[in-house]
Amino acid sequence: MTVEKTHDTHYIDGEWVAAASAERLAVHDSNTGAVIGAVPAGTAAEAGRAVQAAHAAFDGWAALQPAVRAAYLDRIAIGLEARAGELARLISREVGMPLPQSRGAQMAGPIGHWKHYAELARTFTWERREGNALVVREPVGVVGAITPWNYPLSQATLKVAPALAAGATVVLKPSEVAPLDAVVLAEVIEAAGLPPGVFNLVHGRGAEVGEVLASHPLVDAVSFTGSTRAGRRVAELASQTVKRVALELGGKSASLVLPDADLPAAIKGSLAAGLFNSGQTCSAHTRLLLPEERYDEARELIRAELAKYAVGPSLDEGSRLGPLASAVQRDRVLGWLARGLEEGAEVIAGDARQQQTGEGGYFVQPVVLRVQPGDTLAREEIFGPVLVVITYRGEEEGVRLANDSIYGLGGGVWAGSVEKGQAVARRIRTGQVHVNGGAFNPRAPFGGYRQSGNGREAGVYGLGEYLEYKALLLPE
Repeated sequence: MTVEKTHDTHYIDGEWVAAASAERLAVHDSNTGAVIGAVPAGTAAEAGRAVQAAHAAFDGWAALQPAVRAAYLDRIAIGLEARAGELARLISREVGMPLPQSRGAQMAGPIGHWKHYAELARTFTWERREGNALVVREPVGVVGAITPWNYPLSQATLKVAPALAAGATVVLKPSEVAPLDAVVLAEVIEAAGLPPGVFNLVHGRGAEVGEVLASHPLVDAVSFTGSTRAGRRVAELASQTVKRVALELGGKSASLVLPDADLPAAIKGSLAAGLFNSGQTCSAHTRLLLPEERYDEARELIRAELAKYAVGPSLDEGSRLGPLASAVQRDRVLGWLARGLEEGAEVIAGDARQQQTGEGGYFVQPVVLRVQPGDTLAREEIFGPVLVVITYRGEEEGVRLANDSIYGLGGGVWAGSVEKGQAVARRIRTGQVHVNGGAFNPRAPFGGYRQSGNGREAGVYGLGEYLEYKALLLPE
């Protein structure tokens, strides 16, 4: 097995520390299956050491003026900009997102968040008077950040940047599927000169490292993004020390197309919102709800639109969809697809059976299927380029179907007017709703209802996750 680069260290207390275990976790190129790197399989003891370092560093970091912390964040943003090309290519290989998209979603987005949190640190209202009470905002303490593989640098940024801006210290455990970009982030943070222990990076599996961060008594808050199943475990462990928990979990978001909508625009926008990053997006609009009377028209539009989605290597500029991130994910998606066909799903577009493409990579061709509301594919998060169409009769049924999910993360409404779309969007029980294709806003709160989790990321709302309230009651 040829490995392009093996990392043998964690970043703990301002130093690159040799891993205690000789075991290495291989990282694969999603396009070929070749091993492109390896990171240590961290131990519980190493995670505990990182927590101790973050705890020891907390008082000093929290005592700094917010403007001083902001200056560190500015330097991190500059460092990431200097390595943006390298990181975009690396994440495209890890995750499978086509390079042109990675330059934006996987790189420009995180850099923008680092800059925004630097600015927030300078401008945020850290205290205010309420009568004889001076209400102050203080950092929560030590934060355990556990991040996924689909948007690895972005998700790390949305936890680490606001935590540091707030005055908290951090231990980051990235996904073992896509951890190489986290090494670069740690190198950039080291070069920015953060005091030792303020930021720590420990690689490893969830069962060894993640569970320590969720349960350690010196961790004051844990922020987790991943599956709902794993999120339940994090919440269970965290409850034993009553620490703050933020969970960004699964989704089965609906794109509700109303009868008076611009159907070509709705189909184009819905497919784009469902297939971006090959469907490896928790808030992907993977249920397309269509009025029954417009189904025949919509079916032809879906076929024409899906034909535009060229599948190819993620480093090819012409690819619109790349591979999935891992063999495990590819096989899971194909398993869901087979389940849907067994249950009688109607194939609208794409080839649902002849799936494998590429030489050894984790490619899955996009497919759109018509299903019934109770079918497995209408209810389970597939996390691949598989969209389902469900037809409805009447607006009330459409809204009911949109809300008929254990999840509540994202979604869309397409209507003949923005006013109509907004009125219906208010009835959708999810954390975000795009109206007539409204653009993603990186300053808006991101998070979900029900089993999509709790807490919010991005903008000032993400900063608040890492702050406590304290009331100083003063004499009149």
